[in-house]
Amino acid sequence: MSDFRLKVFRSVANNLSFTKASQELFISQPAITKHIQELETCYKARLFDRQGNKISLTEAGKLLLEHSERILDAYKRLEYDMHLLHDDYIGELKLGASTTISQYVLPPLLGSFIRKFPQVTLSLLNGNSRGVEVALQEHRVDLGLVEGIYRLPNLKYTTFLEDELVAVVHTRNKLSLPEEIEPKDLAGIPLVLRERGSGTLDVIERALQQHNIKLSSLNVMMYLGSTESIKLFLENTDCMGIVSIRSISKELASGTFRVIEIKGMQMMREFCFVHQQGQEGGLSQVFMQFAMHHSKKL
Repeated sequence: MSDFRLKVFRSVANNLSFTKASQELFISQPAITKHIQELETCYKARLFDRQGNKISLTEAGKLLLEHSERILDAYKRLEYDMHLLHDDYIGELKLGASTTISQYVLPPLLGSFIRKFPQVTLSLLNGNSRGVEVALQEHRVDLGLVEGIYRLPNLKYTTFLEDELVAVVHTRNKLSLPEEIEPKDLAGIPLVLRERGSGTLDVIERALQQHNIKLSSLNVMMYLGSTESIKLFLENTDCMGIVSIRSISKELASGTFRVIEIKGMQMMREFCFVHQQGQEGGLSQVFMQFAMHHSKKL
């Protein structure tokens, strides 16, 4: 059985739509239907229940999806490992990454990748998550790495790492905040946050909404374009910032900053690879697989 049929099935199953799978894989909808019918004939089982314009997975479909994920991931690992035997990758890879990822996640990964694949030329465009997605759509980058919670329908996102946002103050701060505060206390604290369009602010807004708090009701002194700017701002003002825990590991270890817990308001997010639908493979796929192999070290 062709692994492409499994790829078609996975796309339909994940999207619960023949039309979206057709758009994602750049093949016709009749071809999608044909591949699904062949799988159903092969396994003598119906894979989808059809109710009007909606479809859902049957028990057989759920089982096939579970196995398909493992099989297709194994194919990717096989292709990657076989190519590693020859180190025959060559060409240019244009990356785009959000500010947080480019500053605190990518540097050691890029160094390791260049050592492993010296014939690949890397370039990096740095911006907020929205800017990276625009650059990807305009074909100024081949592969993006973004944060936040929003997803554009014409792009494909693959989770890479998990991250947490935390509230921090400088230890010389005169606000005299306790170790833990309530979400409602935020309205009375001067804040410095990331700018509009950043994945960081998206996550903060979602967390606030879960407590029926509007961003506009907070006392935001400044919106800044990078986490480093926020850290420098905190050193010179009596404000509280909300940043990635990855960005302040050195400051926490040295005692320069301290974390303020916000009771019941955990701000988790994912770092994701993002690329154009249907444009998998090539050096982008190599970099993604390399990063996945090394993600535990990051």
